[in-house]
Amino acid sequence: GGLAIHDVGVGDDGRVYFVNTSFNCLATTSDRHSFVPVWCPPFIDALVNEDRCHLNGLAMRDGRPAYVTAVSRSNTIDGWRDRRDGGGVVIDVATDRIVCEGLSMPHSPRWHDGQLWLLNSGTGELGVVAGLESGTGRFEPRAFCPGFLRGLAFHKGHAFVGLSKPRHQRFEGLPLDARLAAADSEAWCGLQVIDLASGACADWFRIDGDVT
Repeated sequence: GGLAIHDVGVGDDGRVYFVNTSFNCLATTSDRHSFVPVWCPPFIDALVNEDRCHLNGLAMRDGRPAYVTAVSRSNTIDGWRDRRDGGGVVIDVATDRIVCEGLSMPHSPRWHDGQLWLLNSGTGELGVVAGLESGTGRFEPRAFCPGFLRGLAFHKGHAFVGLSKPRHQRFEGLPLDARLAAADSEAWCGLQVIDLASGACADWFRIDGDVT
């Protein structure tokens, strides 16, 4: 069935874990069913096809699901759409604790070199969650990229960040709109390579025109 699968990870146990956005849970595969749920956020009270909080990102650490991102803590059908700016959270899967909040459309959490990185997509920022181990993490931006950010990978001191344009001309209700306007810029589709030491864009490619 339709699960709106987002991030996917492979554990040390050989299982494939994925974010089942439609059912607000982490899940794994099954030979008989569409999925097998393995974890839900503590604020979700039912396993139903309602996309309540828009759970979307998964960070693996030491071969296990470690952190997830969600657009909100909403517990009603489609409730996340009213919390896109400032409602986003990072949740520790092992403890069920919210370890960072106040985010705008967070995506693509990744554990890299002893830090939790993520894309705060509603502001167009790549950054880290500082103070994570204390349980009171805060988002620290490291770079701005001119687009809606989704997809993050690392290689040799660089971050590879995916960018996209808005689906409906503008990122309505998101700080990214104002940030782009202040820079007299338009959002674009493509990829930027960010130097982690400086936060500067080391390389990029841009996709223009129709994509089919």
